[in-house]
Amino acid sequence: MTEENRDNGRFNSANEAWSKNWLVPVLLLMLRQWSSYGYELMEKMSTFGLATMNPGTFYRTLRQMEKDGMVSSSWDTSEGGPARRVYSITDAGEAYLNYWAQSLDQYQRMMDTFFRLYTGQPTHRGKPSEGEKGPGVNREE
Repeated sequence: MTEENRDNGRFNSANEAWSKNWLVPVLLLMLRQWSSYGYELMEKMSTFGLATMNPGTFYRTLRQMEKDGMVSSSWDTSEGGPARRVYSITDAGEAYLNYWAQSLDQYQRMMDTFFRLYTGQPTHRGKPSEGEKGPGVNREE
């Protein structure tokens, strides 16, 4: 992305593709914390730096996630006005989110190594220093 595109905040295809790739795991992460309405979820996407997206695309993704068993939904009729659909994460959604987190952890280590080499910093060889975990060691939360 060029400086001009980033600085003036123009929505471009690279940003849109990035947002679509992150939509499912970010939705699952939010739903892991609280069940929510589609509109509220869409509003909170910007918290993660995701671009505003077409509502049709957003709701189609939620419906597909429900078909795939990652989320469930129910109608909330407790408030005045029209009923609203409330989404919640399922066990399958939790499993998918865990898979993403593990993949991102591995990717983060690769990126850290890349930038250490790129900036000329020494790579960690041999035994990891205190407080660090070496490759192949499961990180505990």
